Amino acid sequence: MLNAFFLAFAYLRYHRITTASLVLAISLIIAAPAATRLVLSEAEKSLGARAASTPLVIGARGSSLDLALSALYFQGTVATPVTQAAVDEVWDSGLGIAIPVHTGFAASSRPVVGTTLDYFDFRSLRPVQGRLFAQIGEAVVGSEVAAGLNLSVGDSLVTDTSNLFDLAGAYPLEMTVSGILEPGDTPDDGAIFVDMKTVWIIAGIGHGHEDSGKSALAAGIADPAQRIYQSITPENVDSFHFHQNSASLPVSAVLVSPYDARSSTILQGRYLEADNPLHAVDPATLIDRLLSTLFRIGRLLDLAIIVVGSAAVVAIALAVGLATQLRRQEMLTFFRLGAHRGAIVQTVMAQFALIFLAGAGLAATFLVLISWLLKGVPFAAIAMTG
Repeated sequence: MLNAFFLAFAYLRYHRITTASLVLAISLIIAAPAATRLVLSEAEKSLGARAASTPLVIGARGSSLDLALSALYFQGTVATPVTQAAVDEVWDSGLGIAIPVHTGFAASSRPVVGTTLDYFDFRSLRPVQGRLFAQIGEAVVGSEVAAGLNLSVGDSLVTDTSNLFDLAGAYPLEMTVSGILEPGDTPDDGAIFVDMKTVWIIAGIGHGHEDSGKSALAAGIADPAQRIYQSITPENVDSFHFHQNSASLPVSAVLVSPYDARSSTILQGRYLEADNPLHAVDPATLIDRLLSTLFRIGRLLDLAIIVVGSAAVVAIALAVGLATQLRRQEMLTFFRLGAHRGAIVQTVMAQFALIFLAGAGLAATFLVLISWLLKGVPFAAIAMTG
């Protein structure tokens, strides 16, 4: 049998292009359905775990999916924000913990999330360096942000400009990194967290006053080549204020952690009323429906892969059969040299075995690479755009 594998390997090595084509075809036939399962499994893990850990999300009536993806995964923005009054309403009800979330801004293309200190307890987030924010202008960054931007405690980062022609004076804000969160393999790793007052300042709702001769804004306007941004310092921090009632300030969504099952039922019932401009979303149920759709699509893809794979197997069998027919003279020479028919069959079968083993090995390599690449795939963003 070893002689059969030796002859088979010599033949395949001589016909490199044909062998490589067959190996690649077999590897794709094996890897395609397994890759589909890997993608769906990673999507279920990434989306499902986050949703399961969030009991309720309250927001303005509209797309429940947009609301959940924005509040849980910081992807996209809600069409209509609510106000701080919605947060106060949940607190006043005594039925659960209300955590405001404001999304829609970014710094170095990373999402800036406005929230409160309750969010870190809710998500069991702890700083591995520094501390949580304590005043306006301070930011706590996720582990991926810190690594990607090479940030340390005490460094500064400036929010991205959302509108170069903003007449409301919503200039970018320079923030100071007060802490870096420990990695948790969640969307929090790639986010920048600030308190609600800071995010309202970024939105241009709050502002401070400085002497015009010393203001960074004035200097920036005088010199167009200089970047214009707001900077909160110990000298001007007390001058920042808001011209609106706090209850009317915008909030993208409210994460709610009910105290018990009864409280959850009561809260959901309140926001089911037709005259209520707000609604409550159960993220776990919503994401389950989304994943069910993805798995149905996955089954259709599997069916298509089976059909295409079957056609490919037939084509490969036909190609191998034709190649065997072309080798009749070679087989006859083997027979005349004393090789029995069983040895010839063993040689052909050894060729099939080597091609299949090489194809399976290449397929396994593809799957390992795909599994590694899936770790960084933003499934929430794909769900948002899809």
